[in-house]
Amino acid sequence: MTQADNTVHTRWAVLGPGAISRDFVVGLRASRYGVLHAVGSSSPERAASFAAEHGAAASGTYDEILARDDVDAVYVGTVHTTHAELAIRALEAGKAVLCEKPASPALEEVEQILAAAERAQRPFLEAFKTRFGPFADALRELVAGGELGALERVEGAFGFAAPTHEGRLFDPALAGGAILDVGCYPLALAIDLAAAAGQPLDAPAYRRFEAELVSGVDGAASAVIAFGDVTAQIATSVIEDLSDTAMLRFAAADVVLPNAWGSRTESPSTFTVRRRDGEEQVIEVAVVQPMAAEADALSLALAEGRLEVPEMPWSHTRAAARVLTDWRAAALAG
Repeated sequence: MTQADNTVHTRWAVLGPGAISRDFVVGLRASRYGVLHAVGSSSPERAASFAAEHGAAASGTYDEILARDDVDAVYVGTVHTTHAELAIRALEAGKAVLCEKPASPALEEVEQILAAAERAQRPFLEAFKTRFGPFADALRELVAGGELGALERVEGAFGFAAPTHEGRLFDPALAGGAILDVGCYPLALAIDLAAAAGQPLDAPAYRRFEAELVSGVDGAASAVIAFGDVTAQIATSVIEDLSDTAMLRFAAADVVLPNAWGSRTESPSTFTVRRRDGEEQVIEVAVVQPMAAEADALSLALAEGRLEVPEMPWSHTRAAARVLTDWRAAALAG
């Protein structure tokens, strides 16, 4: 990390040259504070190819990249089951870490990551891109402001029909399934807004868990969970297309999010407030490149000596890990 003339400059390394890392690198080009500098992989050849494709100055094995003094932060874009190990190794090497969600399939490993960040005094951020930008800010403000009365319920679904039932998504050894891959998004929304409403996150009440197993993983699943006075109703799937719409139910209005999750290139831009008296208002907000926004949030935390990012604090990462661990265990138990 270099800082001159009040300008933050973060030299990034990508660990895991796969599809999600490619999207992150494209997003990083729109960031204010970061540039791609290095690529690490278990295969040096793949790392070199990815580095050449995207203009990174250095490539090598994970160990070689983490040993470099000219890397300030790393993005972990590997499969779920390797997130914790790589994140901890990067933190111990003195790097800030942006780790693709979920931070780990298991709460115990998430706690180990956060303990490593505390020891190293380096920031750690779980990469929930939906937490960043004017859309997410506006929803938090709407809940905290109380204009619509108390938030009572968050209803959301995220699902798609995978073209085949093969590969990472359907491999139990790689923690495949819908819950970790996309079910975490509506869960993260519920956690964010429950926190904005002042509700506790550390003792969720599980009302219902359901799942359909496919090839030994949760092909589809649903859950009803209460965080204090806010209930989350969530559905997810990798075997069926589900609506991207989410609904926030307040005492005095419903808020419809027609495109709740956005994309890897654009954050959502509109939501509709439908008051109980029949008044309807469409709210429009500016769009950001969400992967660039999360990278910049980590850059600022590193420059300012903070371990956490306010859009996705560690308490939210813990809460998500707790529910994902329990939900997935219930799903796989049948």
